[in-house]
Amino acid sequence: MTTTNGSSPLDVEIDALQGGSADLSQYAGKAVLVVNVASKCGLTPQYTGLEKLQEQYAERGFTVLGVPCNQFLGQEPGSAEEIAEFCSATYGVTFPLTEKVEVNGDDRHPLYDRLTGFADAEGHSGDIRWNFEKFLIGRDGQVVARFSPQTEPESAEVVTAVEAQLG
Repeated sequence: MTTTNGSSPLDVEIDALQGGSADLSQYAGKAVLVVNVASKCGLTPQYTGLEKLQEQYAERGFTVLGVPCNQFLGQEPGSAEEIAEFCSATYGVTFPLTEKVEVNGDDRHPLYDRLTGFADAEGHSGDIRWNFEKFLIGRDGQVVARFSPQTEPESAEVVTAVEAQLG
């Protein structure tokens, strides 16, 4: 299955958390797990599992891409500097983070326009339900899996999907 308009989600422009382009084209040919993240959410400890995935699979052509979002009960209120410091100091995050964006509504970032048309295993497509919803983009640049916010990054479901993309 491809994204709703056939274009890769990696073909959009988005800035890095602390300025400048995040240059998503650098991930062409890699598997990318895109996750809308937040620092003050009950699911925030998932940063630990996301970082473990990054460490385990980065050398095989994989990256996690964290996308901060403050749309869910204001759970990502910080500035770019505060978010970066929290992620680094609290969870040792080494994977890239983008600027804070909206993932739902009229101001939804184009990245999420291309992701949200893809359904998860339960058939949910459309709006992001909560922080830490995950999308796996395959090496071909197309969405290959969507996981609910409650699905742990190190779950068999996610790990199996990532490994399938890495060959």
